[in-house]
This record gives sequence, C-alpha cells and structure tokens, in this order.
Amino acid sequence: MPKRKLSTPLSDDDDSASAFVPSPQGDDPEGVPAVKKPTAKKPGKKKVNGVKEEEEGEGKEERPPNVDSDYLPLPWKGRIGYACLNTYLRTSSPPIFCSRTCRIDTILKHGHFRNPDGSPGPGLQYVQSLGLQNARDLITLIRWNERYNIKFLRISSEMFPFASHPIYGYDLDFAVPVLREAGRLAIQWGHRLTTHPGQFTQIASPRKEVIEASVKDLEYHCQLLSGLGLEGQADRDAVMILHMGGVFGDKEATLKRFEENYTKRLSEEMKRRLVLENDDVSWSVHDLLPTCESLNIPLVLDYHHHNLIHSPTLRSGTLDLLPLLPRITATWTRKRITQKQHYSEPCAGATTLREMRKHSPRVRVLPPCDPTMDLMIEAKDKEQAVLELYRKYAIYTDFAEVRRFERCDENREVKLRGKKKEEAGNGEKVAVVEESEIGMGGEERRVYWPEGREEWLSPEKKARRKVAEEVKVTIEKEPAEVENGGSTAGKVKNTRSSSTRSKKIKTDPEELEEAEEETTETVAANSKRRGRPPKNEAAEASSSSTTTTTAKKKNTKPNTAVPVVNGTRKSARTRKQLQPAVVDDESLSEQSELSELSDVPFTPDVVQRNTRRGKAVVVES
Repeated sequence: MPKRKLSTPLSDDDDSASAFVPSPQGDDPEGVPAVKKPTAKKPGKKKVNGVKEEEEGEGKEERPPNVDSDYLPLPWKGRIGYACLNTYLRTSSPPIFCSRTCRIDTILKHGHFRNPDGSPGPGLQYVQSLGLQNARDLITLIRWNERYNIKFLRISSEMFPFASHPIYGYDLDFAVPVLREAGRLAIQWGHRLTTHPGQFTQIASPRKEVIEASVKDLEYHCQLLSGLGLEGQADRDAVMILHMGGVFGDKEATLKRFEENYTKRLSEEMKRRLVLENDDVSWSVHDLLPTCESLNIPLVLDYHHHNLIHSPTLRSGTLDLLPLLPRITATWTRKRITQKQHYSEPCAGATTLREMRKHSPRVRVLPPCDPTMDLMIEAKDKEQAVLELYRKYAIYTDFAEVRRFERCDENREVKLRGKKKEEAGNGEKVAVVEESEIGMGGEERRVYWPEGREEWLSPEKKARRKVAEEVKVTIEKEPAEVENGGSTAGKVKNTRSSSTRSKKIKTDPEELEEAEEETTETVAANSKRRGRPPKNEAAEASSSSTTTTTAKKKNTKPNTAVPVVNGTRKSARTRKQLQPAVVDDESLSEQSELSELSDVPFTPDVVQRNTRRGKAVVVES
C-alpha cells in the first residue's frame, strides 16, 4: 500500500511526544506541524462511561479539521457491506427486515412461557415465531445483496428476541434449518456474515452480574453464527465485534479484568470469534492494540472513532494513522481471518465531539485501506451508502434510480373487472409480483434513491383538504326567474364540513301556521319538563291553547312528501331542524331595514332563520 512519509516521526507510546494540531493552512513550509499550546479555557465537561467529554452550549470548543491521506484503494477488490438493515427492503410491501422484537409483557399475554414438562408454551412459541420470520428475511437479504454485488452483511443482534435473557432465554435449535439455508447461500456466493453485540456486553465490568450477562450474550451470538453452518474461511471470517466498554475510573485495572475474564470465562469458540474495536468515547487504537497483540485478538479499526478518540501523539484524520496499519493487519493474519475495517463520517456541519459522533447518511470517499480487505460502511442510509460508493468509483453500476412514489416489485393487489375477472376465476384480486421477487427492484433493477429522498420508496401521501370552520352563506339571484316574473328567491350555499349541504324548503301559509303551533308546543313542553313555569299567565294560556290545537291535528302531517334538497332526500331529523320560523309583518319590516345596511338583498318572499346549531336556512314561499 502506498504511504506518505511524515515529516516528523510519530512514536507508538502515548507519552513520548506532544500533541500536534495543524495550522489553518496545514503544515508550515518546513513540513513540521505546529504545536498547540493550552491557552484557551477548558469547556464544560460531563462523564460518559467514566470519561469526561465536552458539553454542548456555552464553552463548547470546535475540533480541528482532520488531516487525511490522499491515497485511494482503487481498483477495489475486497467486499463492501452494511449493517443489519436494508432500507429498500424495509419499506417494501410486505416489509423485509431481521429485527422484529416485542416486550416481555407481550410474550406473557400470549400465555405461559413454558409448559410443566419443559416444552415451549404459547408465550415462547410466539417469540420463536418472530425469530423464524427474521431468519427467513435474512435469506432474502442475502439474495438481494447478491443481486447488487454486496457481499458483506452484519447480522442484527435482535434476530432472536430475548434469546440471552436469564429468565426468558432459549436456544436456537428450532431455527437451525432456516439458518442453514442462509449459510448455504453465503458460502455459495462468497458472502461474509458477522455480528456486533451491543454496548451492554462488557466482560471488563467490575460487576459480576454484568459479566455473567455478557458471557450469556456472547454464547447466544456464537450459537447464531454456528447455526449458519459455515465452513472453512467463511466460518473463520464470521466474527463477533466487541467494544471494551467503560473505563470505570481506571484503564489499567479495566484492561486487567478484561484479560482475566477473557482467559478464564470465555469458551474457545468465543475466543475464536471475538475481535475488539476502538470506540468514540473511551478506548483508542493505542489503548487496545497492545492488549490485542498479547491476547491474539484481532483489532477492528474504526476510522470515524479514531478521529474522535485517539492518542495525543496523533492528529485526527487518516494520515497519522498510516504507520500503525501494519501492526493492526498483523493481528488478523496471525489467526488467518480476513481483515475488516469500519468507515463512517460525521454529519455535515458537526464541530463538537457530541455532534461528530452521529453518522452521516452517506460517505464521500473510501479510506486509505488495503483494497483487498473487507470494509463495513456504517451510515444511516445503509445499503444506499454502499451503492453511492459503487456509483462514484464505478465499482458496480448495474442498478437504476427508483421512480418517485412508484415501485414495481411489491406484492400489490389489484381489483379485476369484466373479462379479466372472469379469466382470473373465483378471486377478485390477484398478486402482481411473485413472492420470490418482492423487493428485488424489478426487471429495471430500480433500487437506488438519491440522498434525502427516502420518501420516494413509499406511496405518495395525499394532502388533506382543509374544511372551513365558519359557515359561509351566499345568496345569488336567478335572472331567469326575474325575467319571467317569478320569485327572486336566492340560493344558499352552506360549506360546513361533513354531510351538511345547502337546504331549500318550499312552504305555503297553512304550513307556516302548523309550524307556528308546533314550535309553541315544543317550547311549552320543554319548560314543563325542566320545571320552569311560563313567564306570565298569557304565556300559559297560549301554551294551553296551542297544545289543544296540536292534539286535534296529531295525525295530520303538514309535509307528507320528503323534501328534496339539491337532489338528496332528507331524513325526518333533518326536516325537523329545517322547520321555518313564524314571521309577521313587523319582523319583515325590521329585516327590510337591516338589509339596507348590508349587501344582501331582501324580499318578503325570503325568510331567514337561524337554527339552534347556527345553520343558515332559506325558506321560499
């Protein structure tokens, strides 16, 4: 691998040299990096895993820019992969992913976990069904990766939920047939499968319960990789990546605990698969490399983590790291395992340590690594970040960009009509895509989506129409009726939401009289029911006479035909709400005077009445 000579030799010892920080223009003309003097005030800090880090807000300090190598590992000959999730398959219909999980409460709701004889109960059967579906989707992921020349995949640790739980744990014997099929395809196509236990798996912890849980979790990951049935180099390359974890106040004591637990608590299979990775909080490459060399453990170099946490003898970036690469590679070759490295980049605009920890959606370049090794791209857009590199460096280009909100590889269903329905037989719906081709990109291989356009993978969302909260009433004259000497009655357009529409009821004097009687009767009945006596004796007399008159006409229906409003027949409840008000000559004159102050024309033939719900109604005589 071509290397750039450094103007000043760098020592591997952490305390052998002072820290170097590049000047704004880079190195000075003589090639010696500028030395940073601690003159600025230290920013506020907080502890994370026993290590203090800068806090955001007041006092945050921007980190210096990286000093990177200009070497590119081209032409690329190794394998490039992504971690756990495929964004294109995850948004397909039905979705395809390997991390279905649940809560323990959900498991117990399905029934007892185990039967008295030790066989799986309804609860265990439910959680095992989730694991089987995840394992089946792993097969689909491997097929998808093979179609688009991605031969490196990190298996999700959540594939079998709660498998390492101390109470609700279980072994994976029930899933071996499905896992073996995934392993067979990986061997056939030369794919590499790895795992990465979570951050809580820490065998260097000072707490015994944490160590026991960590060993249990490593046993689960070993059983998962062994269930794949890999052989030869494929089995050796199936490693488990682990972080050292917290510092717990003393790095030296933590390293000693790790060495002791690694030697005494881990099985031979765990030791064979375990590899260490530098992190972005506590442990740098310089911290882990001596331990890896003494215990014969491969070291996974994470470039992004190194830029955040590194030895004070180095500057952030890839350039100063080049002299250490041969020592890192040697930790892999001693165990005959194909070397792998991790690469990611911070989000645009990140300046502080906390901001820079977040991974960017895509990566811009390849790191200065050996072009024959395996490279894991840790980016938010997962497989799309790999396809982005394929397109940029012409590594593989047999794929196309997706169409907006349109996919041709989903198991959609369509309704058939006419002759097509008869030809299809009994069913009214028929699948468009075969199950084996779901999410595969179709014949045009459209699986790439531009950065920031992930919504293109899902159906377009229809904008909801906003409904006006206020009622708008518009009265329009009908010129044709005016010319023919007819009524100048207007039309009301009511734009309330839901099913309310404009209403128009034609009445005659008899109907007005009946409506007056019914209205008076209703008011009296309501007053009596609520225990409120009429205001005066005249009101009582009026209520009594009205009741008698209405009783005689009890069987008389003032409007036998169901009124038709805008071509729609209204129900009895709607008709009751549309009963007109009683209007005399005095009220007509008052409305006439009010109309002179408004833009709404008024005629004696038009009577406007506000109902209890505030709806405007026009009554035409």
